[in-house]
Amino acid sequence: MRLTGLIAFLILKSYCGYSQNQSTTKSIHRKGKLYFSWGWNREWFSKSDIHFKGPEYDFTIKKVVAKDRPSEFEVDTYFNPNHLSTPQFSFKVGYFFKNNFSIAFGTDHMKYVVEPEQVVKISGNISGTETIYDGTYSDNDITLKDDFLQFEHTNGLNYINVDLRRFDEIFSFHKISVNLTEGLESGILLPRTDATLLNNENYDEFHLAGYGVNVVAGVNISFLKSFFVQTEAKGGYINMPDIRTTPSAADMASQNFFFTQFNFVFGATIDLHKKKKETDK
Repeated sequence: MRLTGLIAFLILKSYCGYSQNQSTTKSIHRKGKLYFSWGWNREWFSKSDIHFKGPEYDFTIKKVVAKDRPSEFEVDTYFNPNHLSTPQFSFKVGYFFKNNFSIAFGTDHMKYVVEPEQVVKISGNISGTETIYDGTYSDNDITLKDDFLQFEHTNGLNYINVDLRRFDEIFSFHKISVNLTEGLESGILLPRTDATLLNNENYDEFHLAGYGVNVVAGVNISFLKSFFVQTEAKGGYINMPDIRTTPSAADMASQNFFFTQFNFVFGATIDLHKKKKETDK
């Protein structure tokens, strides 16, 4: 993924630049501040080989195309507290342990939908399903029709991660501060996979399926000392070797792919040291 490499390059370049110019970097007081953010995301995924294995089949479909599924914009969907988990969203809570560095815990609720009716290559075997798909395959073409496979992580492709980030102010005007932020993230994938395979019963429950790693870079605009908006780009890798596809634990799938994500979030900060000082008075 070219964008992933570009983000990584920019992060490494910025760290090198900061290490060489520490005396010119403006120090902003952030240490001891807690922050929360919430917003929405869009994703793009690389093609992926998906391996399905069970008592009646063991096959791989290759170079599968998948897309995200953003909710149609409606005020009630995006801003009603009862519907906050409906769109593709990103949530994070973090703490500045130094003026320029924070550690945070967050969730990216992404959605991954295999495009229906696409033609892909299939290799492996299917037997005993009493469907027209029983047979042995060796890079044959197959169309992903509803009676063969519907596959999506839409409740969702939940990436629960921790991150280490750096923040540096590049411009300020009155009570507005513009900052660059960049960092590294890693975490687990806890999807609810909505899969229907060869007329098997659907399975749609949370399941620990794998892990992810990524780099991130963004622009943060802080105002009135306690509020901010932030845009950021992520690029990374997801590996899920243990995806549940039916109610039977004997049926599973595995896949790995690269992803690019864009987030727009808004948030607030709380100065814990200030609160403590006020309490001590």
